[in-house]
Amino acid sequence: MDALDVSRWQFGITTVYHFILVPLTIGLAPIIAAMQTMWVITKKDSWYRLTKFFGKLFLINFALGVATGIVQEFQFGMNWSEYSRFVGDVFGAPLALEGLVAFFLESTFLGLWIFGWGRLPKFVHLATIWLVAIGVNASAYFIIAANSWMQHPVGARYNPETERAELTSIWELLANNTALAAFPHAVAGAFLTAATFVAGISGWWMVREARKGGDKNSRSMFRPAARLSFVVMIVAGGALAITGDIQGKLMFEQQPMKMASAESLCDTETGASFSLLTVGTHNNCESVEHLISIPGLTSFLAENDFGATVQGVNQLQEQYEQQFGPGNYKPNLFVTYWAFRMMIGLAAGSALLALAGLWVTRGGRVPDQKWFSWLSLAAIPTPFLANSAGWIFTEMGRQPWVVAPNLTGIDQIRLTVDQGVSDHPVTLVVASLVTFTLLYAALGCVWFFLIRRYVIEGPLEHDAHPHTDDESDEDDETAQLSFAY
Repeated sequence: MDALDVSRWQFGITTVYHFILVPLTIGLAPIIAAMQTMWVITKKDSWYRLTKFFGKLFLINFALGVATGIVQEFQFGMNWSEYSRFVGDVFGAPLALEGLVAFFLESTFLGLWIFGWGRLPKFVHLATIWLVAIGVNASAYFIIAANSWMQHPVGARYNPETERAELTSIWELLANNTALAAFPHAVAGAFLTAATFVAGISGWWMVREARKGGDKNSRSMFRPAARLSFVVMIVAGGALAITGDIQGKLMFEQQPMKMASAESLCDTETGASFSLLTVGTHNNCESVEHLISIPGLTSFLAENDFGATVQGVNQLQEQYEQQFGPGNYKPNLFVTYWAFRMMIGLAAGSALLALAGLWVTRGGRVPDQKWFSWLSLAAIPTPFLANSAGWIFTEMGRQPWVVAPNLTGIDQIRLTVDQGVSDHPVTLVVASLVTFTLLYAALGCVWFFLIRRYVIEGPLEHDAHPHTDDESDEDDETAQLSFAY
């Protein structure tokens, strides 16, 4: 392997590691805010304990997410300096906004939320966690806006003198229709991930408590948390389907090669089917055999028409050679094809848990079936893997471009991956690849160990709110005076 291949592996590995943590942070913050809101409204100890319990897991995930995310931006300068030189004026703008606005918002108010228990008035303290939830989602938007510009450049021009892309309108960049489609899809995936995480843990605890005869916590605490999560999972799943359909149609317009690669569609077809299973090597586009297919579905995903014509990989390759010059413009069809199906298929784990959970908890029931305990745990990783598969599909499907050309807009703003890599010796990049992979693996073990430890420990008795309703009001007044001073 050369420096290009090793650099791609390094960025891919660190990104996938980091992206395991991101959806949970985005989705869990609003769920915790909703739990604390329920406590403020109902004054029930159970919601207070749930807020503290899942808040602890959120903080672990947030801290390790920050640690693994810092490396990502440094890699643009270390491994992809030519890319940074070409698009730095444009790509840096949303990243700067993410740091100065969103990350500042979420980190500041997260600190107030952590240390504000018993010190800030209830409603002020509640506002801090909602601002954290807004901050993490705003952070996600700025990152997605930056990535969407790489998928579909807008709001910029090419300067032939400096041979660089220059920003002409930050508003066009932030209002990129690619970002407006990708953001709700990513947020829906994050909510599915976080809700499955909460439902899986709550389901496991419900069965554990019920089998031990401790029905009180199961009924008052874990059942409400699980029921809330089941509803969020169903809503998020519906939102994923709708936003995914919107993204697919936009992808057909902006990146037709990615659409063809998602189906391993080698030649142009009218009424293109959607295959559930293929055999062959995919990448030579000569031995791909579609065994089980749904007629016309790929055409419908592209243009809402079962009889629409979808261009094939071979025809698009010829078109791009004429438009952009000699080169291989085909992505890795095997990875793209199966990542797309894993993204869709793995979401079934969450759907199964939501439907089964609503059934076994109907009518005030608390389940004690061991199979539901195992299902709850088995479902937790499925949306994490589905999100990662979706991210891999998005990034691998636009290869060989690191900045894909806008086929109907800006000319000359395009860059292939091999044009964006830094000119480093391969041994140096291998050393950083090994270092980061081992470091991230160690951080992954720490994350899993801490999450597992505190999940098994469960909500602690001393997490219960120590005051009665009257004392709580008095405590809030004292906190207000302390805060004023």
